[in-house]
Amino acid sequence: MLLYALALVFLLLFGVGVLRDRRRFGNAVCLGLAVALFALALLGTLHRADSVAAETVLIVVVLTPALGSMVLAGLLIANGLKMVRREGRSLGNLLALLSGLGILAVFVLLLAATRTDSEALVVLARTVFVLACYLSFLFACFVGYAYLYGRLTPREDVDYVVVLGTGLLDGSRVPPLLASRLERARRLYDRQVDRGRSPLLVASGGKGSDEQLPESHAMADYLVERGFPADRIIREDRSRTTEENLRFSHAIMAAADPDYRCVVVTNNFHAFRAAVFARREGVRGHVAGSPTAAYFWPSATIREFVAVLVIYRWANLAVGALLVLESLSL
Repeated sequence: MLLYALALVFLLLFGVGVLRDRRRFGNAVCLGLAVALFALALLGTLHRADSVAAETVLIVVVLTPALGSMVLAGLLIANGLKMVRREGRSLGNLLALLSGLGILAVFVLLLAATRTDSEALVVLARTVFVLACYLSFLFACFVGYAYLYGRLTPREDVDYVVVLGTGLLDGSRVPPLLASRLERARRLYDRQVDRGRSPLLVASGGKGSDEQLPESHAMADYLVERGFPADRIIREDRSRTTEENLRFSHAIMAAADPDYRCVVVTNNFHAFRAAVFARREGVRGHVAGSPTAAYFWPSATIREFVAVLVIYRWANLAVGALLVLESLSL
């Protein structure tokens, strides 16, 4: 009963956190802990049940994570190879492949540890396994909550629709990834107009070293060429990163109206991390995601997860250090 009670406590904390500000990563962790504790409580209940059906379900539940991890590793490797063929060999494009190989490496290490008399190898395998479980838990929290966050379409009236830039093709053309954001922003803008509002659209993106013009100018040109009113576009052309996109856009909006409300548009894989940054930068609004090609999603999601780990790096390093010390002491 204790585990069920703890699961309920974390579920309530999750609900309170979402009501207060759904852009917090802490919400994802509370939801993950609630689900994990409930699963453990359910396993305990099944273990105490004296029936063949209960034992069968228990075996299936215990084996599923291991089998699922092997399947996931294979899918990540296949996706990583596809990413390399289509997008090139950059580190970002290799993340799915490296993650899949990393999962297999953990299994190989665990298998080797069970077949050796080396105490050092056993300790190493145990430590790596504990850290892998911690990262897997956080990743599951991130993916699950990011999916939920992406389904929560902002429905409130807004004064601004902010579009985050990406990068330009050949230094001047809007790529499909950015076009997807602009089309989603346009739909959100039209929805506000239909409700009697007259928001402004903030195109946010500066000029990269390999670009012929600021991203915000290319974004504005793309929209105007497709009939969007030019007088409803504001060009934020100083930013180089997502943080700067949000910081400089916030400054523009707050200068005009400190009580403004906005919706920020990016791609769906990037929405939750952008929401975390938006909260840190004081942006008054939520983030909406636009569609992304399916093959691009795994590597992009892993990249976003790594970026969130870096945001909370001191907390993660502290937890990781405690887990390593505990593993070494066993």
